[in-house]
Amino acid sequence: MVGASGMGKTTLLKLLYKEEVPDKGKVLVGGMDTSNIHGSRLRRSMGIIFQSFRLLEKKTAFENIAYGAEVLATPPKEVRKRTKEILDLVGLADKSHRLPGQLSGGEQQRVAIGRALINEPKLIIADEPTGDLDPENTDRVLNIFDRFHQEHKATVLFATHAVDVVNRLGRRVIRLQQGNVISDATGGYWSEQGEETKE
Repeated sequence: MVGASGMGKTTLLKLLYKEEVPDKGKVLVGGMDTSNIHGSRLRRSMGIIFQSFRLLEKKTAFENIAYGAEVLATPPKEVRKRTKEILDLVGLADKSHRLPGQLSGGEQQRVAIGRALINEPKLIIADEPTGDLDPENTDRVLNIFDRFHQEHKATVLFATHAVDVVNRLGRRVIRLQQGNVISDATGGYWSEQGEETKE
């Protein structure tokens, strides 16, 4: 999902995970009307990566990722197993004992992604997950999402204003302008002028 800053990307994502509610109309997620679902229950069915990471500062990378499974009362043995697998996936197995303040921005982002993936959700919502990352870490994040999508058949809704990221992905592109969907194209690419082109 693409669009310049202020075009409604974050607001749309917040509607999907019910941090905001619509003034009118309905929000459907997986065919279900979100007005009939408690917000916390809805969010637990998804993997959400926030712009600000929202990591727990006094918990290690391992504990931050594990927390996503612990809140669903997953058995401790299974939590440890999944957390180790996720740390390997995001490339932080050697930094599992570090607190967020001891990690770089890119590493913190990968912890946030790991926490979102721990419960193997079918829908992952990522708000500008590569916004402050260098090209190397951007590629690493894109590869994590792609691998998870392939292995778990999960839908990844990725909001960004970064033209180069959109063009590298080469996937379905939904473009927003002033809060409205103005185009929805599979295989479309976004130009510097914000216009979609075809290969």
